[in-house]
Amino acid sequence: MKTNVLFFFFVGTVFFSACQKSIQIQNGKTELAINGRMYTRLNAVIPGSKPLMSNFSPSEYLVTKKFVLRDFILQKSESLALNGNSGKEMHTLACGLFKKDGYAVEKQLDVFSVDSMPDMLCVKVSYINRGDRMLQVIKWVNHAWAVKSAGDQPAFWSFQGSSTPERKDWILPVDSSFSQRNFMGMNGTDCGGGIPLLDLWRRDAGVAIGHAETQPWMVSLPVEKDRYDDYARIQVEYEFPEPVDFMPGDTLHTLTTFVIAHSGDCFAPLRTYSAYLQTRGIHFAPPEENAYEPVWCAWGYERKFTPTEIIGTLPKVKELGIKWVDIDDGYQQAEGDWDVDRSKFPGGDADMRKLVDRIHSMGMKAKLWWAPFAVDPTARLLRENPDIILINKDGAPQYITWWDSYYMAPSYEKTIRHTQDVLKMFMQKWDYDGLKIDGQYLNCVPPDYNPKHHLNDPFEAYRNLPLFFKMVYETARTYKPDAVIQICPCGDAMSVFNMPWMNQAVASDPVTSWQTRLKGKAYKALLGNTAYYGDHVELSDGGDDFASQIGIGAVPGTKFTWPKDNPYAREHFVLTPEKEKLWKHWLDIYRTRMLPKGTYLGTLYDIGYDKPETHVIQKGDTMYYAFYAPEWNGNITLRGLGKVKYKVFDYANNKDLDSVDGTNPVINVAFKGHLLIEVSPLQN
Repeated sequence: MKTNVLFFFFVGTVFFSACQKSIQIQNGKTELAINGRMYTRLNAVIPGSKPLMSNFSPSEYLVTKKFVLRDFILQKSESLALNGNSGKEMHTLACGLFKKDGYAVEKQLDVFSVDSMPDMLCVKVSYINRGDRMLQVIKWVNHAWAVKSAGDQPAFWSFQGSSTPERKDWILPVDSSFSQRNFMGMNGTDCGGGIPLLDLWRRDAGVAIGHAETQPWMVSLPVEKDRYDDYARIQVEYEFPEPVDFMPGDTLHTLTTFVIAHSGDCFAPLRTYSAYLQTRGIHFAPPEENAYEPVWCAWGYERKFTPTEIIGTLPKVKELGIKWVDIDDGYQQAEGDWDVDRSKFPGGDADMRKLVDRIHSMGMKAKLWWAPFAVDPTARLLRENPDIILINKDGAPQYITWWDSYYMAPSYEKTIRHTQDVLKMFMQKWDYDGLKIDGQYLNCVPPDYNPKHHLNDPFEAYRNLPLFFKMVYETARTYKPDAVIQICPCGDAMSVFNMPWMNQAVASDPVTSWQTRLKGKAYKALLGNTAYYGDHVELSDGGDDFASQIGIGAVPGTKFTWPKDNPYAREHFVLTPEKEKLWKHWLDIYRTRMLPKGTYLGTLYDIGYDKPETHVIQKGDTMYYAFYAPEWNGNITLRGLGKVKYKVFDYANNKDLDSVDGTNPVINVAFKGHLLIEVSPLQN
């Protein structure tokens, strides 16, 4: 971000004095004003909405060891149109100068819109040292604003896409006292990264900010609110690993960041962000038909499973109409040594192939659990290749707590060759049809200081991690062109830069049914119709909340055991006759409706403020509404209908509810937990 470049000369410039009127820039609902001190004010152009902020504020600035550079006297500006990779761009370029105690720094603020990205403004700032003194720069900040509350309860809802060991909700209220850093680097020994977008919204309007680069960067997107304030503070900031010597004549660039003003919840800005990334070359995998099939996972038997237990369960899996069988953790010798454990598979590869052949013979597909670039300290792989691990700045390896393993360096050639060999064993020798790639550590890696890896910059390991998953996806699909590739970051907010290299997203160890639903909304905004797997239903509220999977268009899954548990398992998941009846009921509903193949209409209802919580999927002229609340008794307006009459059918309970007129689409219902309805036009 620091380079020696010549000053960008504006053509046909307009000169300003500090007292002149502000510059106004608008794209759709997003309006940004810049005043004579190069402070900004954001406004949401939404009829009936209250202002997002009261005053201009120094939103883009530098923090140095000497002082903070906030006040730049605006000198000139220009607007021009360019043809960029993302489409036609309209740029407003503003230039100002900071002077203090003999220091002089020029600020060039480039705000641009892309014609195909409604409501989005992108921002890139360049700072040029025009003086003859060096400054040590600690960090840069963009979009530092205090967003006013509109008196709602809670004050705000938010999307915060960072990852922490606590596995926090991605969508959560901001009220009273609140503070969250949202750092996109490592937030624990084996978790970090995420989706570099922060959205803060009220009932009437919201604002999303983030960075728009096509690689991960260790930015933070902090949210701060004091209980006595009627506003919350947000910003995008990047703190340099070491202070940067900003020499005379040097230019320092920020990342390209963005702001989106919007109505409703986070769905629209997430979708716009995804669309922009795709214009920049990040292309998500197309939907894979096989990924929509329900899943049975052998994890109910846990690590000490036996092949006999799995084989004994297969008839029940087939009877329930489940098409995927996931073999989970415990088949391998150790992380890194992925050959079979001979105590379970005494015949070695041949025994594993027999298990897969048995699954195939019953008309099902087999998916294999795997924790790539993790290596156990006792593994033969590490003993024979001690140079394969990632090394921290202090010379120590990076630890993966859950599997008591070390990070391998994902960009190191030995790691890549090892991974390619393992994939050949999985997909060709063993004949697996897909991969369950698992672990919160997958989301992010720290900088790699191992001198044997010959990186130009230790941070290349962090920024280039998506290339590892690209290699995995392409290699696996070379052996099996229709392979289902699932990446499960175990509670993390999945790195958006890893998402192109999977064709099955997953709720990834949700701790509540709410997490299953909110993650579903986020993934459907980012990935469209890519299959979203709801994970094991046993993780949901009550252990049987299929409604929170099927109602939102998720693929259902289960880890039941049958006819009995593994004697060493810590938890118990036996499929009793009562459960079997319930499982069959929901799986039949899933196959009949196949809602993941419909269109998820994420802008009709606000997941935070609208009650009851509502999700809507459209298939042809039929709408599927899913309502969730601990208890509800009252009216609900069915949004998105045409001006005709509709039949309302409770498809979870096979019950006609009544009809509704699209000109006044209000129904009166009572339910506990959930209500799933199918709304279809009445035939004349």
